Amino acid sequence: MAAARPIRLISGFLTVGIWTLLSRVFGFARDILITGILGAGPVAEAFLIAFSLPNMFRRFFAEGAFNTAFVPLFSKKLEAEEDALGFAREAFAGLATVLILFTLLAQLIMPWMVLAMASGFAGDLRFDLAVSYGRVAFGYILFISLAALLSGVLNATGRFAAAAAAPVLLNIILIGVLVLAQSGLLENVIGADTVRIDGVSHLYTGRMLVWGVLLAGVAQMALVWTAAARAGFRMRVQMPRLSPDLKRLAIIAAPAMLAGGVVQINLLVGRQVASFFDGAIVWLSVADRLYQLPLGVVGIAIGIVLLPDLSRRLRAGDDAGGQDALSRAAEISMALTIPAAVALMVIPIPLVSVLFGRGAFGPDDVAAAALALTAYGAGLPAFVLQKVLQPLYFAREDTRSPFRYAVVAMGVNAVVAVGLAMVIGFLGAAIGTTIAAWVMVWLLLRGTRSMGEVACFDARYRRRVWRIVFAAILMGVVLWGLGLMLGPLLGTAGWRYGALAVMVGLGMLSYVLIGRALNAFHLSDLRSALRRG
Repeated sequence: MAAARPIRLISGFLTVGIWTLLSRVFGFARDILITGILGAGPVAEAFLIAFSLPNMFRRFFAEGAFNTAFVPLFSKKLEAEEDALGFAREAFAGLATVLILFTLLAQLIMPWMVLAMASGFAGDLRFDLAVSYGRVAFGYILFISLAALLSGVLNATGRFAAAAAAPVLLNIILIGVLVLAQSGLLENVIGADTVRIDGVSHLYTGRMLVWGVLLAGVAQMALVWTAAARAGFRMRVQMPRLSPDLKRLAIIAAPAMLAGGVVQINLLVGRQVASFFDGAIVWLSVADRLYQLPLGVVGIAIGIVLLPDLSRRLRAGDDAGGQDALSRAAEISMALTIPAAVALMVIPIPLVSVLFGRGAFGPDDVAAAALALTAYGAGLPAFVLQKVLQPLYFAREDTRSPFRYAVVAMGVNAVVAVGLAMVIGFLGAAIGTTIAAWVMVWLLLRGTRSMGEVACFDARYRRRVWRIVFAAILMGVVLWGLGLMLGPLLGTAGWRYGALAVMVGLGMLSYVLIGRALNAFHLSDLRSALRRG
């Protein structure tokens, strides 16, 4: 069995971040095609709800439980040179059994699941489409959840590349499916329909997309399965057995699953609100795609790499090393996230219009999505800070506290989103999500007071974070001025991409120069961290 490699925090972060960036780039291309072809119409909304169903439960079963409970237990077995492979196989068999049964049940109750996600669909075409698409797409949960467990095995052994690359496959396959759908080569096989815009069969495209999701799940599973086998952790088909180790995993994972479920209920609230406003689910999805770029590259990468590293340091009693790892992770993430948040709030219309404003996604859709993006941008630092702070709890096998905090945040989200929806419409969903995110951060910070030195950000972080904020605000002023200067070009077909690239490039340059002048960060810190790794 392969020995665990030492965790290299910064280099691991870059590996995950680069692959996640590629995934987000291909994800942009995918969503640009979807919105350009389907716009904010019923097929697009039905597909997004159907696709969100397996992803919601995937986070509930996989990331919400196994990547927070399984990784620390698996890491400890690796460190103690115990039977880590046997434990991984038991967990794999147990999770597979639960997922197969749940997938079969979902086929029977799909109409109720769709209503739970988007009750505003009841009585119109979107409901029937979402039920049909959901039954096909839900099989994705089996493959992607097992892939998440294998990714946890790879991450715990310091092998981040394959697990981080797997999401790229999803986007590449869906892009290929969209291109194939546009060609019409398989239209006679899958079935045509009379709902066409500019010669495009929307229902046909929707069917192709949901089958593409299922195919992508198989491909992602195959990738990480092969990588784990090469690393010495070959899974095999076996009967599930409730061993003492698996019982302990279940006991630790249960609160994490509940916490993950609460987080998904927060998203559910937003979708329910949006489902009562035609097109709103697509608008929120476009805004979500844009703010997920920095969130994915920074927040998810930090969470994946920091959790195994903290687990090892806490096991070794290295509080000083744990504090340094936590502080550097927070420092790097804030240096990248805060300027991104400012940019999303200052230039939302140029971002949405240039990237998504084409075809069936018209000016009104652009304006609505831009409003949602502004609201999400205000919460971006909170979303990332949650990824930084939660490993402090999970590395101690404390999944109950984050669950309690998530319940409080869920209540805040529901009250704000539903209450504001009565006044300002679908935008209340985005504002509720942002406010709930900041409430969650406040609760996580308050809960770390009893954890000692390892849970306290060091003096360097506290000194630099306010300089990072100031540098980002000044960058926002630069972006605002550039928006006034380049505004006419952003609306010109031949110049819009170049104008946006110039705006973003000059904004980034101004942030680096201002931040360096304010001593907010040093590029040499990143280079030295890589050398230490």
